Amino acid sequence: MNAAQVLLLKIHATKNCSGVSLKTQELYAIVFVTRYLDLLFSFISLYNTIMKLIFIGSSACIIWYIRFHRVVSQTYDREQDTFRVIFLILPCLLLGIFINHEFTITEILWTFSIYLEAVAILPQLVLLQRTKNVDTLTGNYVFLLGGYRALYLLNWIYRFLTEPGYRQWIVWISGTIQTAIYCDFFYYYFQSWRRNEKLSLPS
Repeated sequence: MNAAQVLLLKIHATKNCSGVSLKTQELYAIVFVTRYLDLLFSFISLYNTIMKLIFIGSSACIIWYIRFHRVVSQTYDREQDTFRVIFLILPCLLLGIFINHEFTITEILWTFSIYLEAVAILPQLVLLQRTKNVDTLTGNYVFLLGGYRALYLLNWIYRFLTEPGYRQWIVWISGTIQTAIYCDFFYYYFQSWRRNEKLSLPS
């Protein structure tokens, strides 16, 4: 079960999306759609196809709940979730156009998705800082997202040491930046866990 599924189950069960950033969910939907365009013209395996569809579908369901569900949408923090995502999307798109491995539409969009994923969590972190008190499930969701990326760093180090010619510097740099963005959250997450207190982020 991925982090998006955990969040989706939380929203479905509680009928509450307070503390969840719609901006971040929409950015992740853009990430998955642009990264998995190969679904339209390439088949790797049934497992691979299902997993990609789950990532896209989970994000789409979360967005639908927040935007259109008659109960859940009433709990959305519109006044607090005001991050200007154009300041994330535009630079990432320009980077995808000018810094990529191959100048093709699919490669540019794939690279754009890598850059955008690195910063997609920022609206969520800003929202949590504004609301300060973070419920347990939302905090766990953000922790799972950050932990997943941190584990990827270990995987890249292992592959670099064991696979001759393995070089993915765009992915490495973006993943390192993404993990660094989470460091502050990780600190307060573990502090609240150690003290057995509700997670609270400083303004």
